[in-house]
Amino acid sequence: MAHQETYTERVLARVQERGGAEAFAFVRGTGVERLGYAELDERARDIASWLLERGLSGRQVLLLYPSDLSFVTAFVGCLYAGAVAVPAPLPTDHTRHFERLARIAGDARVGAVLTTAAAAPDIEAGLSGIRSVPCVATDAGPVGDASQWRAPSLRPDDLAFLQYTSGSTSTPKGVMVSHRNLMANEAAMQRSLGATGDSVFGSWLPLYHDMGLIGHVLQPLWLGARAALMEPAAFLRRPVGWLEMIGEHGVTVGGGPNFAYDMCVRRVKDDDLARLDLSGWESACNGAEPVRADTLAAFARRFAPAGFRPEAFFPCYGMAETTLLVAGAPRGAAPVTRRVDAAALERGEVVPAGADTSARTLVSSGTVRAEDFEVRVVDPATSRAVAQGRVGELWVRGQSVAGGYWARAEATAETFGARLAGESGPAGAGWLRTGDLGAVVDGQLFVTGRLKEMMLVNGRNIYPHDVEAAARAVDRSLGTCAAFTVPAGPAGRERLVLVLEAAGLEGAPDVDGAGRELVGRVQTAITGEFGIAAGSVLLVAPGTVRRTTSGKIQRTLMRRQFLTGRTAAVHAVVEPEAERLVDRTGELVQG
Repeated sequence: MAHQETYTERVLARVQERGGAEAFAFVRGTGVERLGYAELDERARDIASWLLERGLSGRQVLLLYPSDLSFVTAFVGCLYAGAVAVPAPLPTDHTRHFERLARIAGDARVGAVLTTAAAAPDIEAGLSGIRSVPCVATDAGPVGDASQWRAPSLRPDDLAFLQYTSGSTSTPKGVMVSHRNLMANEAAMQRSLGATGDSVFGSWLPLYHDMGLIGHVLQPLWLGARAALMEPAAFLRRPVGWLEMIGEHGVTVGGGPNFAYDMCVRRVKDDDLARLDLSGWESACNGAEPVRADTLAAFARRFAPAGFRPEAFFPCYGMAETTLLVAGAPRGAAPVTRRVDAAALERGEVVPAGADTSARTLVSSGTVRAEDFEVRVVDPATSRAVAQGRVGELWVRGQSVAGGYWARAEATAETFGARLAGESGPAGAGWLRTGDLGAVVDGQLFVTGRLKEMMLVNGRNIYPHDVEAAARAVDRSLGTCAAFTVPAGPAGRERLVLVLEAAGLEGAPDVDGAGRELVGRVQTAITGEFGIAAGSVLLVAPGTVRRTTSGKIQRTLMRRQFLTGRTAAVHAVVEPEAERLVDRTGELVQG
């Protein structure tokens, strides 16, 4: 294949090479909608001609679609027009969804909105603040003239799309992903996965999120491969549907965040298990949130009868700011784990645990390829690299690192322009501060948590996801948990709060009795494992703990809801100091 400098050129080359071969299959219930490379090309030319006719090459275009083939054709249509796609979640009727969407549309200064015929009326009504921007449905027939399309002149540093971050700890920001970034990351991903044109991808992930879009749509197109897709809501309703799709469509590469594997373990029934065939699954990607060793072990054990092999696990690490992938485990090798001293980890050291010491098991996110990235583990207070085995903030540099945040010069300089102490160099040669904490041991990258979400309790550094996992493990009825601290103790000392989903509690004959028993068990487990008190535990209905559009727990938001008295608990035990803080905060908000 001839050399390409932009991702658009890459797709056009794959279309010419693959012709009528299948590109995507969308699984909806028992039906399957298929899209070939040639048909994708025709639809994309149609959409691109509409965009070009309106002078939108180089302009931002908002994409509001379900995670189905209509999104895929619209995204490729933007590529064909040289427009900058801005994928965003299709809003529901919730006001907050439209408010977030309006902020994205305004921030990105979009020149058009592409959506579906079913969604267009609600979109036009909900985004009344941008009435001057045309909104067109692309799934009801041709919108342009494909025969009039001509490929625009594009350069590697032109923007391919804006990836708005999920906002787990902050307001969403638009990451500027250029064609150069995308080409570099797709090549890095291919090297790490070992995927080829014969690979088959399978995903339920939202296509407006980097892992779904770049990993399961753009990587197959990069390779000239094919992919099977399903809606995220279908997976959440029935996780076994994803596993059925893997077997029925011969999927070799597919994955999701750690919680997806937990859901499969908890909700796939024995009768379903007998019908599954996971023997062809070569790369089960696990990323976007901390990878847990107990999850990997439970999934491998549960689905071994269906042919799943532990060597298929592909723990990985990345983020929107690096386009997607930074590191991944070697293909065909079992995940690398380390049993480390828990107390030492709190002090920022990764050392082996002794036989009689409290331990945590860390899962490696694999290795960083030198041809793709440089990674440094840095003390965030001094900007100095730390020794191997020490925990610090992960700083990254490479061709995949995006150009910054759209229209946010200060945030871009702070996040993308970091310098190691004593380091100098030309503008643009800085490091990306990921905000993630981790360590490198024997060449393996271990991600331990988020810098902003680290909890300081009784002078100790505690990772929230460790506490959340311990709370969930108390009972099968317990689900998603958000752990955070509030300054409620003497002299403002931080106190631990857990908001924990409990299935079936609302309908229990004795809600208070059952709630007290569950809370007591959770508090005992947390004290026993971490030596700290969980003085406030709120049991809530399933679906209460908020996640970002990519599935990350929104701890900052849940903390704010708790402090303002807006957590609807089925049963709650709140220590007096925290209760007084909530009362004061609520009064301030109301005032």
